[in-house]
Amino acid sequence: MKRLAVGALAGLSLLAGCDKGKSGPDPFALLEGEGIYKAECASCHGAAFEGQADWRTRRADGKLPAPPHDASGHTWHHPMAQLFAMVKFGMVPPNAPEGYVSDMPAFGDKLTDNQIRNVLAYIESKWSAEIHARRAERFPPQ
Repeated sequence: MKRLAVGALAGLSLLAGCDKGKSGPDPFALLEGEGIYKAECASCHGAAFEGQADWRTRRADGKLPAPPHDASGHTWHHPMAQLFAMVKFGMVPPNAPEGYVSDMPAFGDKLTDNQIRNVLAYIESKWSAEIHARRAERFPPQ
């Protein structure tokens, strides 16, 4: 039994280091991000990132429905720092106009900064190569 546990730990440590030296997101971070997305975001933004119906049309209460996070939406049009701020602080200035009212909650008291980054990495991991290329043009690496 002890040998099995040591072997399992060795296997996990190899798996955890399998991406060292390669670019790309940490697979464990993506798993955490996926779980948080499903629990906290999918009910509004969609399990397939499709957003709510007619997301560009204001509802009777003046609010906009939740936008999609896939290529059809505008999430990828924003720099990652702004997306992080939107999730952490909600839709308040400077990420939204003064007085803007949204159903988007602020998650800063519920999620750690690292969890927010993992959710965003999960969303980003689902974007196509074309979207990644367009983002790279829009936001060149520093």
